[in-house]
Amino acid sequence: MIQKINIYLLSFLYILSGVLHFYNSDFYLPMMPDFIPLHLELILISGAFEFIFGIGVLIDKTRIYSLWGIIGLLILFMSVHLNMFTPGNNLGIPTYLLIIRVIFQFSLIYWAWKNISLHKN
Repeated sequence: MIQKINIYLLSFLYILSGVLHFYNSDFYLPMMPDFIPLHLELILISGAFEFIFGIGVLIDKTRIYSLWGIIGLLILFMSVHLNMFTPGNNLGIPTYLLIIRVIFQFSLIYWAWKNISLHKN
């Protein structure tokens, strides 16, 4: 029962996050590093992947692949989070909150990875 709740929660998080990338794309634009091109397009593509992987987590046959996809996305997103430590790129967010954000990102990676080990046949 707890494993099902865990999967539903994880799925909901990524489905919601994916939808927010479409619904509120402007929120993410200032966070995008200058060295990455096509900001809006990448925000929408990453949102689509989050949505797809969020649904994939609910399906037994695609769960492991979706969890690995989530881990891959979170690792890619780390470049955005770490870039915000560069002077002038913090958007006025205090350093301690940026540190908490990176720790949270590692926690999300661990959560997905832990679910891979829980759901291997």
